[in-house]
Amino acid sequence: MKQLCLVFFFFTLSLQAQFQLTGIVKEITTNKPLPFATIISNDGSNSITDVDGKFSILTKITTTSFTVSYIGFKKTIVDIEKNKNYYSVFISPQTNELKEVIIQSNTRALAIIKKVIENKNSNDPQKKLSSFEFKSYNKLIVTANPDSIQGRIDSVFIEKSIGREFSKIDSTDYKFKEVISKQHLFQTEKVSQYQFNNSKLKETILGTKMAGFKQPVYEIIGFNLQSFSIYDNYYELFETRYNSPISIDSPLDYNYKLLDTVLINGRNTDVIYFKNKKKSKAAGLEGVLYIDQNNYAVAKAVMRIKGVLDISGTHEFNYIPEEKLWFPSDKTFKIVKGNNDDDIKILGGTIQFDGDMENEMGRKREASDYIYLLSRSTNFDIKYNIPLQIKKSSIFIEIKDDAINKPESFWNNYRKDSLDLRSQKTYILLDSVALKKRLESRITLGRKVINGYLPIGFLDLDLRKLFSYNNYEGFRLGIGGITNERFSRKYKIEGYTAYGTKDGAFKYSLGLGTRVGKFSNSWIGVSYTDDVREIASSTFAIDKKAFKIYDPRPFNISTFYNYVSWKTFIETKIIPKTESLWELSHTAVSPKFNYAYNLNGKLYENFTMTTAMVSLRWNPFSDYMQTPTGRIEIEKRFPKFTFQFTKSLPKIWNNDFEFSKIDFRTEYEKKYLNGQKTTLLFEAGAAFGNLPITHLYNTSPNNLTKESVLQRITFAGKNSFETMFFNEFFSSEYLFFQMKHGSNRVTLFKNVKPSLVLVTRMAWGNMKNPEQHVGIAYKTLNKGFFESGIELNQIYKGIGLGGFYRYGPNQLAKFEDNIAIKISFVLNLGL
Repeated sequence: MKQLCLVFFFFTLSLQAQFQLTGIVKEITTNKPLPFATIISNDGSNSITDVDGKFSILTKITTTSFTVSYIGFKKTIVDIEKNKNYYSVFISPQTNELKEVIIQSNTRALAIIKKVIENKNSNDPQKKLSSFEFKSYNKLIVTANPDSIQGRIDSVFIEKSIGREFSKIDSTDYKFKEVISKQHLFQTEKVSQYQFNNSKLKETILGTKMAGFKQPVYEIIGFNLQSFSIYDNYYELFETRYNSPISIDSPLDYNYKLLDTVLINGRNTDVIYFKNKKKSKAAGLEGVLYIDQNNYAVAKAVMRIKGVLDISGTHEFNYIPEEKLWFPSDKTFKIVKGNNDDDIKILGGTIQFDGDMENEMGRKREASDYIYLLSRSTNFDIKYNIPLQIKKSSIFIEIKDDAINKPESFWNNYRKDSLDLRSQKTYILLDSVALKKRLESRITLGRKVINGYLPIGFLDLDLRKLFSYNNYEGFRLGIGGITNERFSRKYKIEGYTAYGTKDGAFKYSLGLGTRVGKFSNSWIGVSYTDDVREIASSTFAIDKKAFKIYDPRPFNISTFYNYVSWKTFIETKIIPKTESLWELSHTAVSPKFNYAYNLNGKLYENFTMTTAMVSLRWNPFSDYMQTPTGRIEIEKRFPKFTFQFTKSLPKIWNNDFEFSKIDFRTEYEKKYLNGQKTTLLFEAGAAFGNLPITHLYNTSPNNLTKESVLQRITFAGKNSFETMFFNEFFSSEYLFFQMKHGSNRVTLFKNVKPSLVLVTRMAWGNMKNPEQHVGIAYKTLNKGFFESGIELNQIYKGIGLGGFYRYGPNQLAKFEDNIAIKISFVLNLGL
């Protein structure tokens, strides 16, 4: 109780010692706001206006005035009035000097920026220092300012022909203000240690806590809000990369203007405004850089994007005289609502901004209009040029096992300021709400369901195994699952059984595994499987099968083979930024269609293969976070690569064929500021030696052999040829390329918002020794296969429609046979 009173005492003192001034700066002749004007109070506090000319500055209670300055305008001194916190300031241009000043300003600003670029290596701590480490305290909240909300209870009326009729009482704002006055909507804290050596940077989280969660949502902790360094050629803000205003080619992308000169840490700095030259709405970054006049280092930076969200990131630095270096001291990140037509959810729905309807220009402000996200980090215990060895340096973020169990004394030691009453209540109230609503259990359930599992006690039921249909088995009914952490974190048992109503046969599998490495999540195990598989289906064993509530493609597949397989495997992430599967298997294969493999005059209708295989996924540009429960890819960057090599083992366990098989895949994805996205996919495979058609390549066809276009309407695949008929082409070696370009969703009607996607696919292939494959008719891809199409996805309730056209050397004689119409479905679970 004494400690609580002490907190209240200091909190009261802080309120009495300082207050906040807010306002807007405009040009007196045009009434237009002036972005990035300098605000300096007579007690030495300083700030700048934002893109809209608005400012907020924290000053002492004894402050009597503040000064507004802007290059080309007369300096204006504003007296502070008692009980007044908001000021509209109008400043006048120096008309006789304005034109000349602006021209000189832009020329000088560009010259300064070129000097900054020239001296980047001398001023970048990651280039100038051999090593450094520091600790950092971060607090992130989602909240609103109660004083901004009217909080009144309104009467809602409906317009009638004879006047207005009372409808209901609207107390939304009143209730929201009542809640937000007591607590924040979300709150999390963390204490980290940053280490840098040999061009590698690592964050180790020593302590973390999240309101409402005993175990934090690690994905939120790993969310990259803003770049660590201001000197990189690309600057990242809210997981979107922009060309930096001080990159080598930045003068081609940005305009610069000198605004003012201010003191920071007792050193003169030039305040330079930058803005992207493009005129589009999604133009890119703008902001201000404070440049040291002596060494051309960045002493402070404000980066901002204003669009559907208003996002800003601020970097502050302290000057180290002995190193003649500005070192990062503080970071601030903020998101408020911008101009958006669609509802926007971020941080997994933690914060939501409701869209503005085009015809509601004068609409009443909603609760989401006041909500903002604010993250502040403060660095301390800075050491540099010291002997330093970073453990597990391939991991970008590591969360210590005891980080979520730190006592309150730990937090009191590292917090910059004691928690105010509102923050304290946030932990208490959100913890109780989460407990009452079983929030953590629901999130765990949601995570598993979206990946295809339903937890039941110590078993995760595999939802993929319950029900499916294909043209060979008919309805496939089954059950399967895998033990979860409630059973054991070291051992696992998985399996399934299924029955086909058409082929009348049972299928089953059983596997056992044990974990041999926690950090690398390495497992060794054995399995036995008796099942069927589509012929010539090229798959990468390392891929986790995606969960689909409805997978229509197998409906039309009738050519399968049965396989009975014994396997032993090692699955590991021990190689940095990779996930690999190493496997030895013995498989007996029985084709379930008219087929025989002719090898040197001997026909094999059934055959045995003993193979060794390695399947490896490599994401060299991604960043990973190691948590107490596993490893998470927190920064998904492209390109990504997947390799697979399979080799038969001659004369071992009755192996019939000698062959090798190489498969490769690379993926690339680029997201644009205007919501558009381009994805590229390249795959290639080649089989060498003697290999039946069951294990070659069919390049994923997805078209039915029916007469009319309407009879061939089916659901679209993800990366399949929609105009290629099943079993039409087979190859022993192939190349596949796909390009998709998707636009942002367009509002046609209130509930009709399709997304347009342009698709082009092409493939080339060859079949070596085609005479060896007996009993099945097919064509080869020597001349290539080409198709293009348009998808209108999520037209209504997730349902979309697409059309595709087949052209090139394998175009069919009848025009309508080259057309395929496909239905698409996107399920948004809102998780």
